[in-house]
Amino acid sequence: MTRKALIIGATGGIGSAIRTQLETGDWEVTGLSRADGLDYDTPDSVRRVLRGLDGPFNLIFIATGALEIDGMGPEKALKQLTPDALAAQFRVNTIGPALVMAHVPRLLAKDGTVAALTARVGSIGDNRLGGWHSYRAAKAALNQIMHGAAIELARSHKKAICVALHPGTVATGLTAVHGQGHDKLTPAQAAAHVLAVLGGLTPEDTGLFFDWTGQKVVW
Repeated sequence: MTRKALIIGATGGIGSAIRTQLETGDWEVTGLSRADGLDYDTPDSVRRVLRGLDGPFNLIFIATGALEIDGMGPEKALKQLTPDALAAQFRVNTIGPALVMAHVPRLLAKDGTVAALTARVGSIGDNRLGGWHSYRAAKAALNQIMHGAAIELARSHKKAICVALHPGTVATGLTAVHGQGHDKLTPAQAAAHVLAVLGGLTPEDTGLFFDWTGQKVVW
């Protein structure tokens, strides 16, 4: 039986790789991005576009996110924090995905999976270096959204899985600058790993935070 997937951010590096890998299997994929009118800079566009979809989807994957926005990269010190950088990080990395999650109860199959790409640096318990304050805070907020969503979904979708995923350091132009010293995955490798992680989860894993190897990450 053909399974249905919805990918938010389907033209990004990881999103497009996930789409490609699913489409080589028995998945019918709906991909959304700015090209389809879904733009986090215009919050009403999320509601407008998602209200036009009919489920149920077996997989909803939120593959959006950004480290450097409008030329503003991650801060190295508190004195570099600005209201604009904070607002931009929350708009892209927290508010946009949260608005998508608001539609998940209607769109997700009762035994479906919803996942959002986050980042290990959003873990408060794993933060030993400081810095990157606005990006860390926005991803930590997304983690809380996903955890809370899992609790709510469990009431109506008892067999569903809702998780946050860290895809590893993926080779892009930005990680060439900001990810020095870290081993990097290609988008295709990252997509294969996160799909494998999702394939091994059960409803007992809902509400948790996993990395690309399937290891739990502390909140």
